[in-house]
Amino acid sequence: MPQGLNASHCTNRLLAVLEPEDFAALAPHLELVELTRGQILYDAGDLISHAYFPHNAIISLVNVMEDGAINEVAVFGREGVAGLLSALVTREAFGRYVVQMAGTASRIAFARLNEVRDTCPNLRLVILLYGEAFLAQTFQTVSCNALHPVEARCCRWILGMHDRADGDTLPLTHEFLAEMLGVQRSTVSVVTRTLQTAGLIRQSRGSITILDRAGLEETTCECYGKIRQVYQRLLPGTYPPAPSW
Repeated sequence: MPQGLNASHCTNRLLAVLEPEDFAALAPHLELVELTRGQILYDAGDLISHAYFPHNAIISLVNVMEDGAINEVAVFGREGVAGLLSALVTREAFGRYVVQMAGTASRIAFARLNEVRDTCPNLRLVILLYGEAFLAQTFQTVSCNALHPVEARCCRWILGMHDRADGDTLPLTHEFLAEMLGVQRSTVSVVTRTLQTAGLIRQSRGSITILDRAGLEETTCECYGKIRQVYQRLLPGTYPPAPSW
């Protein structure tokens, strides 16, 4: 693995799986940035100037309705890149990109990324494979949100965050989790209380700590496993391995 600053960039697993020559071509254009919780990178209709490869930060793509209601459409962690697919042609964001967990990311201007991609066939292939995995993830999430109980969806969401985060404690409020799931705050309160009573999580003000990951995996639906399998099949090594318990 590259040393120093380049090693920091490679904490993003998509960058880490690139061929050495492809990463070497990208590295001079990568900028290490700090992202703060709640920071809006782009709003719907904004011109996307940079792609973000998260390290330990987590970025959500959310849809904001006319009445102000919000729900999560996609999530980006160290397995992927935020902003890339929105900018393939028009470079207009079709939703709001908001930082849900603070941390660092590698940022690159789209002009530079396109220049390198055009000269590196393997990089083009990785980007296409990521696009396929991302669309499969979105497809599965849409079905999950329409068909599965809130408790199962909540467990899927918590497990996905645990995969991408450092440590077992996630900075989450009931209000934020309700927005991400597209349900009422009171519904989230009932579900998380049930999970806590079962010994799967511990709630504190503004955070949730995972106590029994295996129990969460038993409680969630098939969608969590299917999303992991897609990434493992198309881009081995990019999706964070489940912590051992």
